[in-house]
Amino acid sequence: MTIDIICPLYKAEKYIENLHKSLLMQENVEINNIKYILTASTDNTENILKELNINYEKIQPTEFSHSLTREKAAKESSADIIVFITQDIIIKDKLWLYYLTKDIEEGVCDETYSRQIAKDNGIEKYTREINYPEQSKIVTKNDVEKLGIKAFFSSDASSAIKREIFEKINYYDGKDLPTSEDMYITYKLIMNGYKVKYCADSVIYHSHDYGVKENYKKYYDIGKFFKQNSFLDEYNVNKAGGGMAKYVLKRAMQDRNWKVLFNFIPNMASRFIGMKVGKNEKK
Repeated sequence: MTIDIICPLYKAEKYIENLHKSLLMQENVEINNIKYILTASTDNTENILKELNINYEKIQPTEFSHSLTREKAAKESSADIIVFITQDIIIKDKLWLYYLTKDIEEGVCDETYSRQIAKDNGIEKYTREINYPEQSKIVTKNDVEKLGIKAFFSSDASSAIKREIFEKINYYDGKDLPTSEDMYITYKLIMNGYKVKYCADSVIYHSHDYGVKENYKKYYDIGKFFKQNSFLDEYNVNKAGGGMAKYVLKRAMQDRNWKVLFNFIPNMASRFIGMKVGKNEKK
């Protein structure tokens, strides 16, 4: 099957060269097109793209949308499989894309996402452990009662979807989502009887070392997403967050990870408050 890779870019000057090289090195796959969508900025990303003779589409900051930018690019694709990535991933090896897409090609599932490993020893080391374990798994509608909101977890930092299925479920329904567009799609797939696979053998390195303000903003946007899509509230969203916090604290104490332990309360508080404010903010 042919593959189109879609990657939004913004201030990506420190990522783009190595990322593009990693994509071109992928083996046992047929890449039809790599589509970069560059949001205009003052950094050097565009000059690097030109120097490397990389094709890209340029948009203005007011035009960017986590969902609609991806939706537009997907509608322009003619490939069998659409792969979404973000600019800041580090691809582990030459078979990352093969392992991400082979189960879609073989008809095992309709959407996949990669394993993510943190690049440092911060809180995301532990959140990655719980969200991206060593074993692959397939989730279907039959798992929703047991897993709750976790049944709809995925990440388009590195994900793949069969294009005709993406079209069939009407992409993101034309919604301008503030974040969590990947969860929105996975929810639609699962509830419409499709299968989603977590591919532990497709590995990327990906994490952030967010401060309190950045964390607050991230979870504020997640709160806005849940307000916009309140039908997800019935799937025990708060319970999932509480379980994550307990796991992080337990693992940090086991490792005597003082950096994480000192930052645990402000980090978790900024998540909780940000999400609550985002969910309850009046229009």
